[in-house]
Amino acid sequence: MPDYETMYIVRPQLEEEAVEAVVEKFKKIVEEKGGTVVNVDRWGKRRLAYPIDKEREGYYVVMAFQAESPVVNELDRVFKITGDVLRHIVVRKGA
Repeated sequence: MPDYETMYIVRPQLEEEAVEAVVEKFKKIVEEKGGTVVNVDRWGKRRLAYPIDKEREGYYVVMAFQAESPVVNELDRVFKITGDVLRHIVVRKGA
C-alpha cells in the first residue's frame, strides 16, 4: 500500500475533547476502509500565515498512513464536508 501524509487545521475554538473526536474520526475512516494509520502528530494551536474564514489561529494535526486510492478519496471527501476543518491537504510520500 502506498504511503500518504495528511495535514489538516481544526478550528481553534473547539475544546480539547472535540479536537480529539475530530482526530479519531479521520483515523477511523482510514482504518475502516482497510488502511493503516502509522502516526498522528498533534502540533497544537499555531498562528496562521493568513486569515482563513476570519480565523487567525488553528489546531494543526499531521497524520501518516498507508492506504489505497479509494481510501484517500473518501478521506478527502469527508475533509471537505467537515465544518470544523479549516484547511487540509493529502500528499503521497515519495511521489
